[in-house]
Amino acid sequence: MTARIFLNGEWLDAETARVSVMDRGFLFGDGVYELVPVYSRQPFRLEQHLGRLQQSLDGIQLANPHRLEEWIAFVTQLAREAEWDDQSIYIQVTRGPMAVRNHAFPKAITPTIMLLADPMITPPASQREQGIAVVSAADIRWLRCDLKTTSLVANCLLRQFAVAAGCVETVLFRDGFLTEGSASSIFVVKNGVLLAPIKNHLMLPGITYDVVLELAARHGLPHEVRDITEAETRAADELWMCSSTKEVLPIVSLDGRAVGTAAGATGGAAGTPGSVFARMYAWYQEFKATVMRAPG
Repeated sequence: MTARIFLNGEWLDAETARVSVMDRGFLFGDGVYELVPVYSRQPFRLEQHLGRLQQSLDGIQLANPHRLEEWIAFVTQLAREAEWDDQSIYIQVTRGPMAVRNHAFPKAITPTIMLLADPMITPPASQREQGIAVVSAADIRWLRCDLKTTSLVANCLLRQFAVAAGCVETVLFRDGFLTEGSASSIFVVKNGVLLAPIKNHLMLPGITYDVVLELAARHGLPHEVRDITEAETRAADELWMCSSTKEVLPIVSLDGRAVGTAAGATGGAAGTPGSVFARMYAWYQEFKATVMRAPG
């Protein structure tokens, strides 16, 4: 049960919050969003998330309705007042309601702003310890995947493809190259080197993606940011998925085939989480504890 919702300048109970049916977010998916993880009531990388929100707003030509310090105050207050210590705070800004349905932007319109908190839902320990299975699909999304927009029907279809197959995620390929997952970033490990796709208009600039690469640099893990082919992905020694709420998870099966050189040689359906993942997971938890749970 969501505790409170910040909607257009008011703090409301979830049962009383209402949005117009003429809102362009409802009619066209004309809006953007962010999801901020909160640990011990401390928002994680809040300024980076708000920076990405600004980039998305710029991308859809919508003026930011609040200054950075105002957004920080809203999120901080919601994190403090929600009933859970660990939360996911959802931020959404749409272009707002219009008088007549029209694809073109109205000349005068007031954006709709919403924030809500939900309990943080983390992956079960078994997924981290045993790894997860994923499927692959062609990346059918539009050409501005770097914008975190509410128009997510393609992502939903791709995620449902994984659910129907009994898998956790769908890994996406476009024109023979890895892009990302339907709701995650994807990393490849080969010969001890961490490989990450280049940030461009075909993938979301992930906040957790950035953390993983920062930790690799800090701890001396060899890594490269470059185009990664589908063949390289399928021949990986390790595959990972990462996101704000799932952090980092090891992928042990791709399209029913085990991930990893040794596992693949046996012909089994699933491998085991790799040693590079184990190090990265430990570094991530150490980093999170240091940044988010330090006194004061």
